[in-house]
Parts: sequence; structure tokens; C-alpha cells
Amino acid sequence: MVSIVIRAYNEDKHIRRLLEGIQQQTVRDVEIILVDSGSTDATVAIAESFGARVVRIPSAEFTFGRSLNYGIKAATRELIVIASAHVYPIYPDWIETLLRPFQDDSIALTYGKQRGPDFAKFSEQQIFHQWYPDLSKSKQETAFCNNANAAIRKSLWEENNYDETLTGLEDLAWAKWVKEQGHAIAYAAEAEIIHVHNETPRGVYNRYRREAMALRKIYPEAHFNFYDFLRLTTTNIFSDLWHAARERVLLKNLASIFWFRFMQFHGTRIGHRETSLITPQLRETFYYARERKKKEDGKRDVEPIKYS
Repeated sequence: MVSIVIRAYNEDKHIRRLLEGIQQQTVRDVEIILVDSGSTDATVAIAESFGARVVRIPSAEFTFGRSLNYGIKAATRELIVIASAHVYPIYPDWIETLLRPFQDDSIALTYGKQRGPDFAKFSEQQIFHQWYPDLSKSKQETAFCNNANAAIRKSLWEENNYDETLTGLEDLAWAKWVKEQGHAIAYAAEAEIIHVHNETPRGVYNRYRREAMALRKIYPEAHFNFYDFLRLTTTNIFSDLWHAARERVLLKNLASIFWFRFMQFHGTRIGHRETSLITPQLRETFYYARERKKKEDGKRDVEPIKYS
């Protein structure tokens, strides 16, 4: 019924939980394809123990778009679920819920809710809440989506592969093309996953820098000047401080709120000033640097997966 494409590099600390979650899904007819870009840990062995087919991409050739193209090309099903190796589903109907919008022939892409684990940085959690609300939308107005938890039609991908030159946001570029062709994008809030990020300040800076570089290529008219940096850094820090105080978790999150938001928008500002030409040095920095609100009552009637 469905192929699941997972991109991975040295993810043996996380990938087992994702694969366990896939095993417990209500959708049983699942083909798992791991696109590995040179892991030196147990990632590949763990994936193979769960029956995954491994597709290898040389680390020197890796981009997010290229690795997805490798995986989707190897897939044999029309519906393709895309997941990061460091996510895992909360509910056993994750895949079923993520695929349900495809009953409408106009839907080209769906994506689901993301939340962070309990140890996630407070500011990261605020971003997840902002970007992934609790209410689903059958046909959204914008091209926003995220390939950490998404699904597409392979027949449309065959018309337009993911852009292999981008330093990130290959999902946004593809979604933009989808909208331009008259197709629709659905957001399925109930298709919820936990997305594990545990980045250092340098990791946050690099992530937003490369995404800003990609955004400028997708939307050449986009701009982000020093005033934008000051305004967004300040307003988001104050917003995070207010929410953290309201939730009585300010003290333990105080330092991370300041450095996370500074690095987020500092990286964004620098990325907007650069091109998206990937040098070997940038490749190592962006892809292979190994760094490791009041909570909502988002419970459903579905019993969550119990992980070992």
C-alpha cells in the first residue's frame, strides 16, 4: 500500500523507535526504504533487522533533495511517506491518518503534526506549536510543509523530482511547484510524531543558515535585514519568556531561550546574505556535524504506542 522513505546518517540512537512505531501501525502493507549517507554506527544493521531495504548515497553527493530522490526512485508504491530517522509516531494510526487525505484526487501532499520530546528546548517547542497547530486543514492556502513527517504521490514526483541543489527546504520548493500545478496540500494534525532535536547553539545556527540560503533560491524576492534580525530576535525572546513564565518553567529554560532565538535569527540573517552553492566545507558543516508552553492536552481516543 505505501512506501516509507527514511533518510539517515548515524541515527542508531533514534531509528529503532521509529521502526518499532511503524511495526505497530494499523496500515500493515508497508515497504521501508532507508537512504543511508555513510553511517558508521549501527543504523543500517538496525534498519535491516526490521526488514528495511537500504539504498546508499555517498556522503560526498548528499543533499536532502538528492537523498529523497534516491529513496523514492527505489520505492514501488504510489503513496510515499517521508520520515526523518529521528522522529517516531505517537499513535498506531499515524500512517492511516497521514494517507487519508489522498482519497481526494486533488491532494498531492500531506504532512502531519510535530512535537518535541520532553527534553526539547523550550523555543523549539514553541516553533512546533506555531507551525503545527492542533486543527487539521484539508486544503491549506500556503506551500508550507515539512518532510520530517509527510507523504506524496510518486506519480507527481516523477513529473518533478526534488531539487538536489538546495541546502534545505526541498520540501517547500516541491510544495510550491505542486500549488503552481493546481494541486492541493493537506495538513493532518492527528498524524502526530515526536521530532527529536538536541542541537548545540552552533547546530541551530547552521540549520537556519542553510534554510535561509535555500529560501533565497526558492523565493529570490525574500529578504532579511539587520532590522528583521533585531525585531524577530527580540519579539520571540519576549514571547518565549512570557510563555515559559506562564507555564512556570522559566528558570530552567532561561538561558536556552536567549541563545536559541539569537542563533536562529543570526543564522537566518547570514544565510540570506550567501548563495546556496555547496562547497565541501559547507557540506560537512550543514549535513555531517554530529551534535547531538503550557503543555496542551492533545490526547486522542486512540491508545498511544507503548515503546520498549
